[in-house]
Amino acid sequence: MQWTKDAYRVTTDVDAFQFDVVHRYLSEVAYWSPGIAREKVERAARHSLAFGLFERDAQIGYARMITDATTFAYLADVFVLPEHQGKGLGIWLMECVLAHDDLHDLRRLMLVTSDAHGLYARFGFTAPANPERIMEKKP
Repeated sequence: MQWTKDAYRVTTDVDAFQFDVVHRYLSEVAYWSPGIAREKVERAARHSLAFGLFERDAQIGYARMITDATTFAYLADVFVLPEHQGKGLGIWLMECVLAHDDLHDLRRLMLVTSDAHGLYARFGFTAPANPERIMEKKP
C-alpha cells in the first residue's frame, strides 16, 4: 500500500526501504534498540507489516506492526528523523499505519513507549486496563 501527501509518501514496499537509514536510527539514536545489528533490522521489517516514510526518494521515517493480521498487532520502531520532526509527519505516519486494511477489526493493538504517550493517545491508545495481566520475559 502507499499513501502520498505533498512531497511525502508512506509505503509498505519493504524493497524500497533504505535499511542503512533505518538501521542507523535504530542502532544509534533510538533508546529501545541501541547497537541492534543491521541484519536484525531488515529481518524484522520483512517479517512484519512495515511502513517507510519518504520525502521524495529519501527515507525519513519508519514504523512497523508485528501482527497476525487477524486478532493482534504490536506497534514498534516508530520514528521520524529529527530534522523532519515538528511537521506533523509522525501523526501522518500513524494515520497511514492505522489505515492499513490488515489492521482493521483486530482485538488488540499494543505498544510500549517512554516518551510519546501524547502522540499515541491521539489514536486511542491508553494504559492497559489490567496491567497486572501483562507479563514479559527478558533474556
